[in-house]
Amino acid sequence: MNTRPICFILILLLITARQLIAQPSGDGFINGDLLPNAPELAARGSYGVGVQTMKLVHPGQLDVLHGSAGKHPLYDRPMTVEIWYPAQVVVSKQPTVTYESTLGRANDPKRPLTPFTFLGRAARNAKPDPSGGAYPLVIVSHGYPGSRLLLTYLTENLASKGYVVVAIDHTESTYGDLTGFPSTLLNRSLDDGFVLNEMARLAGKSSASFLSGLVNTDNTALIGYSMGGYGVLNVAGAGYSPQALKMFGQMTGGSTALEVRTQASPVYKASLDSRIKAVVAFAPWGMERGVWDATGLSGLTLPTLFVAGSKDDVSGYEKGIKAIYEGAINADRYLLTYANARHNVAPNPPPSASMLPGVSVDEYMHYAEPAWNEHRINNINQHFVTAFLGIHLKGMDYKKYLDLPGTEAAEGWPGFKARMAVGLEMHHARP
Repeated sequence: MNTRPICFILILLLITARQLIAQPSGDGFINGDLLPNAPELAARGSYGVGVQTMKLVHPGQLDVLHGSAGKHPLYDRPMTVEIWYPAQVVVSKQPTVTYESTLGRANDPKRPLTPFTFLGRAARNAKPDPSGGAYPLVIVSHGYPGSRLLLTYLTENLASKGYVVVAIDHTESTYGDLTGFPSTLLNRSLDDGFVLNEMARLAGKSSASFLSGLVNTDNTALIGYSMGGYGVLNVAGAGYSPQALKMFGQMTGGSTALEVRTQASPVYKASLDSRIKAVVAFAPWGMERGVWDATGLSGLTLPTLFVAGSKDDVSGYEKGIKAIYEGAINADRYLLTYANARHNVAPNPPPSASMLPGVSVDEYMHYAEPAWNEHRINNINQHFVTAFLGIHLKGMDYKKYLDLPGTEAAEGWPGFKARMAVGLEMHHARP
């Protein structure tokens, strides 16, 4: 038997495989790209996308992780944000950017911190595109733990549609600096408000920042995932309950620092910000722990899009996210539910680094959904968030994409390809 042809074929296959592996990953599928069955509004917009990293400092904040007898020292709270914006970039050339993130959790030997990189479709430090005037602002808040880069599929997508998008690294709540939970309980809403004020300052005419004249902070939306959802709902008017204050005190040796974010507090009521026009809350945490009561939820009056998995075992569904939706009786609100999904209905798909030998399976599970394709979830989120923000921040006629029957009708859902809305539910309630 002549084995030379077989050997030759094997060599060709090996060479081809090596060539495929060596192809620049920018030519392949990147988080946020469209699957063939992506809904209509998931497609990127007409703007090129730039991205910049910025360091901020929030001075004189309570250090709730230190102190005694409910008394806390003050500290200057550092904060890193990532900013995506319409930029003077040739869209057809699809520039790529390398993001640097981390697997693992600080101070957890079973999940050591492991840096990794992944690609996005944006141009680092690109020149802003002023052609659209001052763009609406979107502030994005991650989970616990998380990072400002957890939802790049969505942040890039929104920037391409004419938004300035600012994602926060919440200090003491990221993978790299994770510390006690009370910091997250107190600081999430405070961080959001501080970043909004900083963006307004940097957008001013006298500012030397690239944001000067680029962003309209009087037209702002908040997006939060998990603990980020907990925070943005509070900023939007859902004041925390007496039970939340009690829980916080038990965790901190009697601190009452959270009182200023409770519904009964005059300080809280004075903090509500008319610049915020709409809220998107992915799997918001807290309802099952009594963080809100009927009085607190009644304070939410802004248009709100809730996104949840029907099997969420972190925030809860029936007594968690759905209960918030039902209790927010004074808000025009939507609830998008992924049937049989758990808690990971917001983030990027699992990074390839999470699948390497020796890496804890928990790193993959931190991103993954057992019954859904994560890229598919990303595309659906892009579609519905585009519709929701388009209505409330840009005055676009997108209501047909949101005012849907509870489940897929025989004729399908507007914007979805035939038979492709299966597994989704959409509910709408008005004040």
